[in-house]
Amino acid sequence: MEPLRRIAFVVNPDRPGAAELGAELMAITGKAAVKRTELNQGRKLPRGYFKGCDAVCVIGGDGTLLGVVRAAMRENVPIIGVNRGSLGFLTTYSAEEARAHFPALLKGDYRIARRTLLDCRAGPGHHDIALNDVLIKNEVNSRLVRLEVFADDELVTDYYCDGIIFSTPTGSTAYNLAAGGPIMHPAAQAIAMTPICPHTLSNRTIIFRDRVKLRIVNRTEGARLLVAMDGQRNSLVTGGSIEIALAPRRIALVQPRSYSHFSVMRAKLKWSGGLAEKK
Repeated sequence: MEPLRRIAFVVNPDRPGAAELGAELMAITGKAAVKRTELNQGRKLPRGYFKGCDAVCVIGGDGTLLGVVRAAMRENVPIIGVNRGSLGFLTTYSAEEARAHFPALLKGDYRIARRTLLDCRAGPGHHDIALNDVLIKNEVNSRLVRLEVFADDELVTDYYCDGIIFSTPTGSTAYNLAAGGPIMHPAAQAIAMTPICPHTLSNRTIIFRDRVKLRIVNRTEGARLLVAMDGQRNSLVTGGSIEIALAPRRIALVQPRSYSHFSVMRAKLKWSGGLAEKK
């Protein structure tokens, strides 16, 4: 791959050790480190912040990485995720791996994984993208909603439930998994739709093809819908419909050449087989 000559750093100061690790990696990077900012809950990056950069190094948890996705996509800048959070499905490198691999990474020793994004339109002025998922629910947490879902203008069904999660393959290990949805390989081109606590035993996750156009209509009288993008950006919808599809552009994540998706799954989800240990 191409060498990385200009790198922006985004650090979550609320994560223990993130600021110190950022300083270490910037020192390794030397003149390639062009800028650094802190990004935590409620703070936004200035528009065009990554313009002219070859990559952005995000140090924090998955939430910190999700916070830079829109800005990185606009400038077509790949993301180097360094985990200082908990599980860290998106932040590929541990602190130790980042320290060890950064010199080689700067010289081009890495690979790029391109991940699909969800494109969501929730009425006039509400157009956004999500790397993990789009959640649609009643704005009041304790109330159920009745939602009709259409796929390419064909009625799928109506749901009476706590809400619906629309997930990318990347986000299938997040809220979708917690709600009983399936794990999808991140290279898949699909959308998973998982109802949350539906009031029927037969309603399960549906996997839609890559070119599907989904439309969600609120049939709950007097209720406003909350539409949450990656669990970070919310909008309220009173009437009309919500449209979801795969975005035409994808986001680039930097990974080591030895990266193994299933190795990560085994480690993060603590998978184990049924074979007895040999004596």
